[in-house]
Amino acid sequence: MPNIDSAKRRMRVEAKSKLKNRMVKSELKTLAKKFNDAVSTGDKDVATALYKEYTGALDKAALKGTIHKNSSNRKKAQIAKALGSVTA
Repeated sequence: MPNIDSAKRRMRVEAKSKLKNRMVKSELKTLAKKFNDAVSTGDKDVATALYKEYTGALDKAALKGTIHKNSSNRKKAQIAKALGSVTA
């Protein structure tokens, strides 16, 4: 436990950030699972809707600094490729 006041404040701020980042990452993982399930079942309409939601969430997470910009772009490219492979 820190003794310096600024370090104590920093710990409080980091705890809030950690919680927010964890929530965002958890939501991204949930969207990824839903999207992958839709792609594997071949449901193009659901996959397209989830693609839009997932890419928006990735962009927002990258903008807020939760994930790296390049990581967001890489994931978007991967899911765009997966969406293109769905035939319905």
